Amino acid sequence: MGCGRNEDVRSDNNRHNSCICEVVRAIKRVQGIRDEIDCDDCRTDCFLTPLGSLVSPARQRANTRVFMLLDEKGNPFKAMFRRARRFSEAEATATASEQGRRDCNTCFSVFFRVQNVFDNCCATLQVLEPRDIRGRRVDLFKGGKLDLDAVCEVERFEATGTCVTVDLSCFCAVQCVKDVHIDCDED
Repeated sequence: MGCGRNEDVRSDNNRHNSCICEVVRAIKRVQGIRDEIDCDDCRTDCFLTPLGSLVSPARQRANTRVFMLLDEKGNPFKAMFRRARRFSEAEATATASEQGRRDCNTCFSVFFRVQNVFDNCCATLQVLEPRDIRGRRVDLFKGGKLDLDAVCEVERFEATGTCVTVDLSCFCAVQCVKDVHIDCDED
């Protein structure tokens, strides 16, 4: 069995019955509920409830289940985002031309938060900016290729305000990464 839109994706009243679609729908539901703490051996199971159970059962403030989508070869789906226009105190003292360059940098991420699931297994995903343990940006791609060492440095995530709409039936795997609190408010 492969992955794709042909014989492997069944149609029922024009709706795709894709396991990826069902997992992303479950993530969306989990982001909206809190239940009793489940015991499970798989700590990154996308179906774990309540939200926060991928980090620690004691974590109560999580509002996002961060996940990655993978193609049939196991490559992560990536999406471009525009860096947030937030500057540290040191960056604020930089010259206007340096700030302009920072403002216009575009980046790629493989980490997402589900915003909505609709129609024939489509979803709106917010691209999340990867950060290290200290909150510094992590550039995941070096020379156009995913840097797996950089992926391992990611501990935190920040909302980018950039969304992408995808057909979930185009992916073969979903990997839940972590439950976190994402500040979704605009500055």
